[in-house]
Amino acid sequence: MAAAQDKAQGKVWVNGELLDPEHATVSVFDHGVIVGDGVFETVKATGGEPFALTRHLRRLARSAAGLGIAAPDEDAIAHGVLEVLAAAPRWPLARVRITYTSGVGPLGSDRGRQGGTAVVAVAEQTPFPPTGDVTVVPWPRNERGALSGLKTTSYADNALALAYAKERGGGEAIFGNLAGNLCEGTGSNVFLVLDGRLVTPTLASGCLAGVTRALVLEWFGAEERDVPLGELYRAEEAFLTSTTRDVQPIATVDQTVLPAAPGPVTAKAMEVFAARSAELMDP
Repeated sequence: MAAAQDKAQGKVWVNGELLDPEHATVSVFDHGVIVGDGVFETVKATGGEPFALTRHLRRLARSAAGLGIAAPDEDAIAHGVLEVLAAAPRWPLARVRITYTSGVGPLGSDRGRQGGTAVVAVAEQTPFPPTGDVTVVPWPRNERGALSGLKTTSYADNALALAYAKERGGGEAIFGNLAGNLCEGTGSNVFLVLDGRLVTPTLASGCLAGVTRALVLEWFGAEERDVPLGELYRAEEAFLTSTTRDVQPIATVDQTVLPAAPGPVTAKAMEVFAARSAELMDP
């Protein structure tokens, strides 16, 4: 989706040092490069202020713990986020990418012992379209896998799935899981209205515990339950949630047009989310 691509970049923070992008480097032996052994977060910033930064850093630490790598220095990374935002143009909307890897290691799966690598980068973000089209992909999420529910840099399956969706006119790819239930998008969670009730897959489905997902549950409410993948096609309305899209109504599923985008439930969720978001502007 071209409209959602980053437009311009700012400075980069690498292990405590603020650098111009052309001078920001990590070792070619870093395990984040070699085997995807790392975790990451994407944080929205509006007018130079990060949104829900504390929640994102806590999830970064949870992902690192789940991956079995040393805990990141959350305070240092938070400072890095503020540094890159202070040095960046005051874009209306920006995407801050926090990457934390297990660091330099051997050319194989064994980890090194030199400590982790932390990188914070920022770029301008174009808002997503008012509605989205999604494509269900043929590859299931493994809800019982070692990386289930972790936000890791091992992201090739998402890149492949998103390319598959875009080739078929979708702006986001949707995964089922091995049980045949709805799971998540490549970078989003899914909510849908069935028989008048707002529902979303449980975390046991293998989906990521999205920050925006959690806020919608706290501020608006929804039933968490297993949802057969086929239910997505008969939804009365549906929406995606993610850090950079907030609440985005789904217009079509595999070119099947949903009855309303946004429907009344989605419109109310969007209204509540927008009204409450000011509470979580950091610092």
